[in-house]
Amino acid sequence: MEGILFLIGINELGAIPEKNFSKEQKQDLMHIAVCTLLSRRGYYVFAGRDDEGWPHFEARQSVDAPGLKPQEQLLKECIIEYFEQ
Repeated sequence: MEGILFLIGINELGAIPEKNFSKEQKQDLMHIAVCTLLSRRGYYVFAGRDDEGWPHFEARQSVDAPGLKPQEQLLKECIIEYFEQ
């Protein structure tokens, strides 16, 4: 799951740096992926890009999937939808 989120984050960033991503940047990329995926369900909305080109999102509502398993299932469904489009 983390690998897929990392790749979606890179895709949404739209650029690969000349040097490796730092640990913090890798976490940011996975956060970008989660926000991108959940924005399709209305949980987040794209707010724009910063000066370095990184996308930012605003939360619109809290995720209504209590517990780890339901949240993981929601993300899996969103990942499938992401790749179908």
